[in-house]
This record gives sequence, structure tokens and C-alpha cells, in this order.
Amino acid sequence: MGSIKTKELSKIGYTNDQARSLVINIISKHFKHETKTDLIALLTAIKADPASYRSHEILGKIADTFMDEPVECNFQSYDLLEKTGQLKVYGAKEIERSAKQQMETAMSLPVTIQGALMPDAHTGYGLPIGGVLATDNAVLPFAVGVDIGCRMALTIFDEGESFLKRFSHQVKVALKEYTHFGMEGGLEFPQEHEVLDSTAFQSTELLRKLQAKAARQLGSSGSGNHFVEIGLIELKEDNALQLPPKKYLALLSHSGSRGLGANIAQHYTRIAMDTCKLPKSAQQLAWLDLNSEAGQEYWLAMNLAGDYAKACHDRIHLNLMKALGLQSLAKVENHHNFAWEDTLANGQSVIIHRKGATPAHAGEMGIIPGSMCTAAYLVMGKGVDNALYSASHGAGRAMSRKRAKESMTVSGLKKMLAAAGVTLIGGSVEENPLAYKDIEDVISAQQELVDIQGRFMPAIVRMNKD
Repeated sequence: MGSIKTKELSKIGYTNDQARSLVINIISKHFKHETKTDLIALLTAIKADPASYRSHEILGKIADTFMDEPVECNFQSYDLLEKTGQLKVYGAKEIERSAKQQMETAMSLPVTIQGALMPDAHTGYGLPIGGVLATDNAVLPFAVGVDIGCRMALTIFDEGESFLKRFSHQVKVALKEYTHFGMEGGLEFPQEHEVLDSTAFQSTELLRKLQAKAARQLGSSGSGNHFVEIGLIELKEDNALQLPPKKYLALLSHSGSRGLGANIAQHYTRIAMDTCKLPKSAQQLAWLDLNSEAGQEYWLAMNLAGDYAKACHDRIHLNLMKALGLQSLAKVENHHNFAWEDTLANGQSVIIHRKGATPAHAGEMGIIPGSMCTAAYLVMGKGVDNALYSASHGAGRAMSRKRAKESMTVSGLKKMLAAAGVTLIGGSVEENPLAYKDIEDVISAQQELVDIQGRFMPAIVRMNKD
């Protein structure tokens, strides 16, 4: 006579509580004289091919638990795994519990191979901000994020502190006239870039519809924590840019793919959630198989959005350089909301999603900003495989926008700006420096991931006025 424990059922893929209790009841009633070996073989067969058992008078109920819809359904249901992949957390003490829980849920997806949580992590939608996830041939739209290709760009100029002192008025005027912030609209003079001629825009109906909007918004920035700022960067001795170690004038920008990326994200998140059914706690982590038509479409659209985000930064930097008569010595840029094909240390091919994380392969340059009053760091990656070759993407929020608004006044923010010697054009109390973790703590929590090459301090900051 065979009796099966819930643990044994989990081992053969019966991870749903409802399914397990149903199996135990049916076995004790109808199959109590069967051997355990035969029962396990039978239950394994039902799970492997539930359609063949649906019409069985007794076993049909078990088969049904693996088939939420009729046989001709075009989606698949998945259970979360009890044993999860390898997760490494950096700066754990400063990371809220809900962000860790979100990451643990992502680690239990059947497609997950490995994960890492960066020290600036906080709760997001689906994957936490600061979450890095390696998956097997699957892409998760919500692990890339809504602002696909959101990125940093830093241009270092052949000028120093004296330029800022002499021409601060001209810098302010240029930042007002040659940047545009907000959800809608764009610059008032036409922008050109080869990305608008990309054949990818003709590959799907969605992208064809979005091409005109992309052209309108080229060279503009979003709202929230997006910024364009001019300040001074002090480069270290023997820096990777091979520039003399001194203070340089620099331009730093942070924004993404505007309406193009947001529309792509919404469209493919819906498809993922309609075709990949997960338990409620993980619904937003629905994925697209990269061998599927939708998966290939998303990959193409995501890469186009990434190229477009880069084009927006190219235009911002070019417009301001022309307006101020500046010459570039070096440029460093990196995405921090994106997915890449990559290879793990053991040789396994994976898709690495970085939702608010900076790529940090050995020798790879990146930028980790703080807030409107604090330092941004120019860094070079050390290629740590436990961190999935990543670092933080900023200081990370310490409080929600709502709480930041409630706990800071406009006059309080003005005092902080004055104390830091920063001029703010636009901006809002929601982005005040106290809304963020201390960038110095966040940087020190990832010393094993990156080497610091330089420290940038903002002087004139342009943001969206909410």
C-alpha cells in the first residue's frame, strides 16, 4: 500500500497546495493498494501530459490542476520553484525587506539561473530597482523596466573651474534653451539622428506608429529623477581615460527612451502576462521566450529603444557643446535598464537583466550618480561574476516620492542647494537629496565591484519642474 507525502509530491512538480491536497485525497480513496513507485510514475505521467487524463473519471481532476484553460489555450501556467538559484546581496543592511522579498520571488522563477541585488536597491514593480537577474533564453519586460535604455552619459571638456565661474550665466541660459523635460513635447528646433532611419521602425505595427513621436521627442528628457547637469569632475591619478589627474568641466545627463520605451514596455508586458501565467505574487515577472515571435519582437524593440535613448543623450550633449563652444576630451556612457546576452563564469549563455544597475564587466566604464547636491562617481568594473558583472545605478531612493514631498519644503530645499553651492533650474522637493541613500555608503558597499576613476560634483542642475 502506498502513501505519498507532500514533500515527495513537490519533488515531482506538484508545487501547488491545492493540487497536493487533491492528490492525497484521491490516492487515499481510490489508489490505496497501489505501490508508491507506481503512484509516482502515474502522477509524473499526469503532469507530463495532463490532456490525456482529462476525461478520466477520477484522475481528470488532478489533470485539471495543470490545465487552467481548455486544451487549445495559448498560454502556459508555471509554478514557482521551492529551491531557488544563487542570489548575492550587496549592502544588505541598507536594503528594505520588501525589495529583498521581491528579489527572492524573482529567484524562484523556473527560468532564473542567478541573481544579484545592488546596494542602492529598493522596491519596484516586478523586479526591485537594483535587481540583476540572469535567465535561460527568456526576457522579462518588467525586469528591464518601463523606461527601457534609461542611461547615463558624461562628457569631459577641455576646460576647468574658471569656465564655470566666467560663464555660469551662459550655462544656465543654454540649459534652459537646449534641453526639454517632462512627459510630453520636445525641443522647439528640429533634431536629427541616424536612429530615426533605423529599419527596425518598419518591423512591427507598434514601432511604425511610434516613429513620429520618437522624432518629436528626440533630444529631450523625462520627468522624475532625470537631469542634465554641468559641474566639475576630479580625475584620479592613472585613470582609465588616461587624462591628467585634475579638475575638468563636465556635462552629465540621465534619461531614457521617452514615449517610445514606455509604449514598448506596456505592450509587451501585457503580452507576457497574457501568455505566461504565474502565481499572484509573481505575475509582474511574466516572461517571453526568446524563441517565440513576441520574444523576438520585444528584443528588437528593446534594442531600438536603447539606441534611441543613446541618441537622445547624443543630441543633448551635442546641442549644449555647440551652444557653449566646448570641446570634448572624453565621453563615458552606460545603460542601466536593459537586458543583454551574456555568458556566466561556467560558460552558460544567459540573458542578464539590469533594472537600475550599471554594467561592470572587467575594464568597463560606468557612471553612478548621487543626487542634485551630492557626488556622482566615474567607475571601472572589476567583472565580479557573483554580482553578474554589475554595480549600483545610483544612490537609490531612501523614501518614496510622496514621503519626500511631505518631509521637505521648497525653502528647505533652497537652503540645501545654497549650502552645496548648486543652482537648480526646475526640479522638485520629491527629488531632494534626503530622499536618497548616502552615495558614499552605497559606493563603499561595492568596493569589490568597481574601481573609482573620478568624482563629479554638480554645479548647475536642470530637471523637470513638477
